[in-house]
Amino acid sequence: MARHRSHSVAFKRQVAQEYLSGETLHGLAKRHDLSRNLVRVWVQKYEAGALDDDAAAADTIQAYEARIAALERLVGRQALELDFLKGALRSGPLPRSGPTSVIVGPAVSPSPRGAG
Repeated sequence: MARHRSHSVAFKRQVAQEYLSGETLHGLAKRHDLSRNLVRVWVQKYEAGALDDDAAAADTIQAYEARIAALERLVGRQALELDFLKGALRSGPLPRSGPTSVIVGPAVSPSPRGAG
């Protein structure tokens, strides 16, 4: 199965410029081991200005902002859990394993052996 590759914005810009300078679509695709359709997409993006340095920086910033938002949600969730646990510690002692006290019931005299 083919592995998904990612290419830098500079490489995409270079391929698009080579195409626009007269290189054939087939020749570019074969030389760089790309599909012709992918080269077409990159040329369209290049012509639309989507492969500029500013566009690449904006994409990077958007990815960072999404990651920051995810981390902020995680920190908020952990802060709530810590507050909950601190409140539980203040409200009383932690349960211990095993019985904490002996319950004394009514005194029952053992029946004599052999009776019954």
